[in-house]
Amino acid sequence: MVRKLPLSLLTLIALLLLAACGASPAAPAPAAPDAPAAEAPAAEAPCPRPAEMDARFCDEDGDLVADLPKDPAQWVNPDTLIFAYTPVEDPAVYRDAWADFLTHMEAVTGKRVEFFAVDSNAAQLEAMRAGRLHVAGFNTGGNPFAVNFAGFVPFAMMAAADGSFGYEMEIIVPANSDVQAIEDLRGRQIAFTSPTSNSGFKAPSALLESQFGMVEGSDFEATFSGGHDNSILGVANEDYDAAAIANSVLSRMIERGVISADQVRAIYVSETFPTTGYGHVYNLDPEVAAKVREAFFSFDWAGTSLEEEFSKSGEAQFIPITYKEYWAVIREIDAAMGVTYTQP
Repeated sequence: MVRKLPLSLLTLIALLLLAACGASPAAPAPAAPDAPAAEAPAAEAPCPRPAEMDARFCDEDGDLVADLPKDPAQWVNPDTLIFAYTPVEDPAVYRDAWADFLTHMEAVTGKRVEFFAVDSNAAQLEAMRAGRLHVAGFNTGGNPFAVNFAGFVPFAMMAAADGSFGYEMEIIVPANSDVQAIEDLRGRQIAFTSPTSNSGFKAPSALLESQFGMVEGSDFEATFSGGHDNSILGVANEDYDAAAIANSVLSRMIERGVISADQVRAIYVSETFPTTGYGHVYNLDPEVAAKVREAFFSFDWAGTSLEEEFSKSGEAQFIPITYKEYWAVIREIDAAMGVTYTQP
């Protein structure tokens, strides 16, 4: 049966999140050679920034994200905006899902917008850091890396019609497995997605060690599947004994008929985490950045390809967020695990 266990660390952090936020509330060619998005010269004089933030960025207002450079010569204003969505599944699925939204962004910004199909979290981070990516949705665990390593400025998140948001990390097993509880995973293989993923690696790793004293190598074998969809398919096909996944991805795969609900079973469900954060690179021309934000918050989901895909996991709108507030829970998990953001 499913056990929703109290995490000494993670439950406390999740409760802090709920108190702060409310339980409701191949790739295209690089962009035209404007000044690279994150390769601008470092500030001439020392400037305030969090200890985790790359030295090329400043954070004078203390919001934990990189400030717009004071020198307009360092701003970028490309003819074509490049957008990338976190690589949770086959990029082809999401190229179609985002099509109507990107058409809307073109109308609002007056610029061409291209979908950049990335095949890994690291590739997405490197693309923004190198100046080839201007607007993006980074996964939950990847947001702190994107903010501190690549100059990402998140401002939006998907939510349900009533304003509720988030997803849960689940540890799933094949439906006919004899595994009934976390303790039964000793000596077995557990699939994780990637080292930067919150639900696919960091949160379950903290859980296994802090609550069950289970350490990779001595108590279980770990493998990286490369994505939530790969982990889910691996469990459904009985290639993995278990996997840690985001249940929002699982819901969408079941709705699309990729797997059936009776192929997998959850033995653990976490508290709620914030989901993918959407934003732009820090040195995007402020007038363009304002139009990008307008595109997110003025988009009418009804009857669109975005609604068709993301309504499968309950999303119906974009809501404004701040990295400082909404990602506090994720930064706490990372701090407890000794994660640094200087290199993904």
